[in-house]
Amino acid sequence: MVLEPQSLEGLSAEQLRAVLHDVLQAVAAKDQALAFKQAIIDKLTHENALLKRMKFSAQSERFNPEQKSLLEDEIEADLAAVASEIDALQAAQTPASAEDKKVPKRLPLPAHLPRREIRHEPDVTTCACGCQMKRVGEDVAEKLDYVPGVFTVERHIRGKWACAKCETITQAPLAPHIIDKGIPTTGLLAQVLVAKYADHLPLYRQEAIFARAGLAIPRSTLAAWVGACGVQLQPLVDALKDEMLTHRVLHADETPVAMLKPANLRDGKTHRAYLWAYAPGAFEGMKAVIYDFCESRSGEHARRFLGEWRGGLVCDDFSGYKALIASGVTEVGCLAHARRKFFDLHAANQSQIAEAALQQFAQIYEIEREVKELSTEQRLAIRRDKTRPMLDALHAWMTLQRRKVPDGSATAKALDYSLKRWAALIRFAEDGQLPVDNNGIENQIRPIAIGRNNWLFAGSLRAGQRAAAVMSLIQSARVNGHDPYAYLRDVMTRLPLQRASQIGELLPHRWQRTPPEAATLAA
Repeated sequence: MVLEPQSLEGLSAEQLRAVLHDVLQAVAAKDQALAFKQAIIDKLTHENALLKRMKFSAQSERFNPEQKSLLEDEIEADLAAVASEIDALQAAQTPASAEDKKVPKRLPLPAHLPRREIRHEPDVTTCACGCQMKRVGEDVAEKLDYVPGVFTVERHIRGKWACAKCETITQAPLAPHIIDKGIPTTGLLAQVLVAKYADHLPLYRQEAIFARAGLAIPRSTLAAWVGACGVQLQPLVDALKDEMLTHRVLHADETPVAMLKPANLRDGKTHRAYLWAYAPGAFEGMKAVIYDFCESRSGEHARRFLGEWRGGLVCDDFSGYKALIASGVTEVGCLAHARRKFFDLHAANQSQIAEAALQQFAQIYEIEREVKELSTEQRLAIRRDKTRPMLDALHAWMTLQRRKVPDGSATAKALDYSLKRWAALIRFAEDGQLPVDNNGIENQIRPIAIGRNNWLFAGSLRAGQRAAAVMSLIQSARVNGHDPYAYLRDVMTRLPLQRASQIGELLPHRWQRTPPEAATLAA
């Protein structure tokens, strides 16, 4: 608000007081906004100092070589992510001067690597005054690219075109990059992310692989790239979550992973954290999975993730979901969990009761295979006609068998699991949109179980949350039939230029690969 002295002339005392009140309110609001941003900067600066102390502590504490390497990887990535967030906040507060924008000179890329030239010239070389401009020079920026086993260098050549009459120079702009002024192409960045989070290769192993290909990229550099990419990709994961929560049916599951807290640096003991997984229902129109890394298995994490969402949640009998159900979420039981109790019982002692239960479950699943591809209405009609009578008969049989077996026996426990959750287990029979079990999300958890021995989340939740974000995009790309490398490479190329209102176009279930010629121009 700018007030000219003459604009105040002729105002009454009451009007002047009103103007002063508005000015003071505007100043207070601006001060509050600045104080909030400064508080975030202070928090991130403190986290940065903590991570640096952890980095040097890790070098002096007693870890086995592999554990130490994993820890160093994650700390370096955390440092890069925190630095990116601080830079973004400071840039928003105070525009950087030319002096601030100076960056340390990096060593040139090795001369022996193959080069591929990509030329950028203005679309029009005629000056606004009508004169034909002449090419008087060029700027060259080199970026490091990688395809499995081979490094190459992209030489982006931007011709300088000058008008002798106007004494002006014109150049084609260089497209913004996912890492500002970084040397890696989006192809190399996608390779590092997919190798780490899909192929379960820690950065210290990737460092060795790259060295064999002819260029040893330090782990600290790889970690900095991972941290920076995690920050840039987070808005995409947030958009994916927002869209997922518009669906009426969701799956949920969780699995433990290791996290190293600062207090445990000396003894190297890890803390049991959890990676929660959420996905749209099997019959929803969206294929995706989102992982949420949390410090514990507390049900509060599920409540925080789902927020105001109220629909049908397909989950197991974990107590952490009970508060959600009490707040209005509809519990949908997993028939596969109920069946598994009898499968384990039969495998242990060839129980005849378990065998009879498994036969009845098999009949129900046979019907589910038949209705899988049908419409919701057709599926519901068949379930009511065929499945519901089978479920009623199964419940009567289980109730009768439970009276015959002693309390505390393995058979009693298997029967009790189903009988105590019966209403939730058979809810699918009265709603054609509900799946029969939670197997879909359990399949999305399986890659985590395979790779978690190669993960050690250090310090704060930051490294775990970064991994969860990248793995959400990778696994969502997979379930939609995309190659995760091709998806990440294309999305990271387009993301810096993508409008926030159009970010949904880059979500895995909507993604369309950029044509090769357009990708070359954007590179």
